This record gives sequence, C-alpha cells and structure tokens, in this order.
Amino acid sequence: MIERIATAAVLIPVVLLLVLWAPIALVALVTAGIALLTVREFLKLTEGYGVEPMRKPTYGAFLFFFLLLLINAGQERPLLSTEIFGIFAAFAAALVPFVFLTIVMRRENLSSGYPAAATSAFGFAYIALPLAMLVQLRQQWAGAFLILYLLLVVWAGDILAYFVGRSLGRHLIARRVSPKKTWEGAAASLLASMLVGGALFSYSSSLSTMLLRWGWIQRRDGMFGLEKPAMVPVLLLTAGLNLAAQLGDLVESLIKRGAGVKDSGAILPGHGGMLDRIDALLFAAPVLWLWAAWRVAH
Repeated sequence: MIERIATAAVLIPVVLLLVLWAPIALVALVTAGIALLTVREFLKLTEGYGVEPMRKPTYGAFLFFFLLLLINAGQERPLLSTEIFGIFAAFAAALVPFVFLTIVMRRENLSSGYPAAATSAFGFAYIALPLAMLVQLRQQWAGAFLILYLLLVVWAGDILAYFVGRSLGRHLIARRVSPKKTWEGAAASLLASMLVGGALFSYSSSLSTMLLRWGWIQRRDGMFGLEKPAMVPVLLLTAGLNLAAQLGDLVESLIKRGAGVKDSGAILPGHGGMLDRIDALLFAAPVLWLWAAWRVAH
C-alpha cells in the first residue's frame, strides 16, 4: 500500500500537468511512449499462450501510427481533426492485420505466423487506438476538461472498489478470472464514479475558470457556461465509462490469468506494469471519444 501511494503521489501531478498544461504535440509524444511500454508488456504476456510475437513490426506499426498523429497534433479545427482521425483510425485498424500477415509469410515455421499476426493486430486495436483517441480528444473543444473528467471518474471508481471490495466484498463477479473482484466493490465503484462525474460537471464552469486563471489551460480546453450538457446525459455517460472501465480491468485479468502471471510487469512499484495501470482507460477512452466526437459534430 505504501508503494502504491508513493507511486501515485509522484505520477498523478505529472499526469495532470500533461493533460491540462502540456502542448498537444508533447501529449502525443508521451502517449506514444506509454503505448510502446504497454504493448511490450502485452507481447510478453502472449508468450504464455505459446505465441512467438513479432516485436519489431509491432513496435514499428505503433511508432508510425503515433508519428502520423503527432504530425496532425497541431490541427486547430476540432471538427475537421475529429473527422480525419475517425477515418484514419478505421483505415489503420482494417489495414494492420494484412500488414502483419504479409510479414509473417517470411517465417520458417508457418504455423506460428497467424497467431503472431493476430496477436499484433489485436494489440494495435486494444492499445494503440484507445490511447490515440485520448490524444485526439485533447484536440477537441473542452478536451483537457474531458480527459480530466475521465481520469477522475476511473480513479475514483477504482479506489472505492478496492477498499469496499476488501472490507465488505462477499459475492464474486468472476471467480476464475479475478478472484478478488466482487459485486459489492463494483457497485461502490459505480457510485463513486457517478458522484465524482456529476460533481465535476456541476462545477465545470468554476473549475475551468480557476484553471484558466492559473494558466493551466487555454479557454478552448475548458467547459464554460452554455457548453455544459444536461446532468442526466452526463450521469448516463459516467455510468457507461465506469462499466467500460470495470470491464477493461476484467479483460486484462483474463489475459494475465491465461498467461499464468499476476502482473503485466513491474515498471510501476505497487501497481505492477503499465498495462495494469491503464487497462481500465483502454476500454473507457473509446466510449468518451465517441460521445465527444458526437458533441463536436453537433
């Protein structure tokens, strides 16, 4: 617990400064680094399934994808940027399986080719696309506020689920996948997320004004006045984000359980690997991006 708190105390201010204050190009660059660390852990996990992963082509695909995103990071028209990203992401998701399958044709052991290509293609959809959506979300109107909202909603749900699950949890959600996750913890997680999400949007104008006054955000990065949506849609969105985050946590537990490991890595003391830390965001980010893209389009 001490390690978890110490690591969080160091990382949380860095993450918040990156989200609120850093230029979008720097956000894209740091996110690319996180994506590479995460996919490295993911490919290591797949060895537990007997897969011979194709590391260099996978890293190359990730770097190329984020390089293109970095080039477009200075786009100042959110609607155009969102449309371009949506088309580009869909095309990349459709193209990468064929690229990886073409590369594995060179393997001497052809029976290992398809599992390796499928693993890399899944890793691209599972890790690269959701993280790229966070970068593009930062480009949209109120992007910094929305990412702050996402992080706090996920963190609040994760923290309360941990403590309630440990102290009051009795009914397991999925014994074989995650023997410590309980329905009591899940309910507490949903409640915490909705309280935090509702409070953030209730005070969005005041919070955005304060951050703007401190110089932590530009005006386009906050949420002011009439920009604030109605509370019922916000609570529904928050509930959807929480459920997606909890499902993301369970999915990563499934992958680790099948590989026979407890943590995806050890890069973050007390938290395990990078994938352990962002597994919930990988499922929640696409939900928020879709809502934000609809908001920008309308």
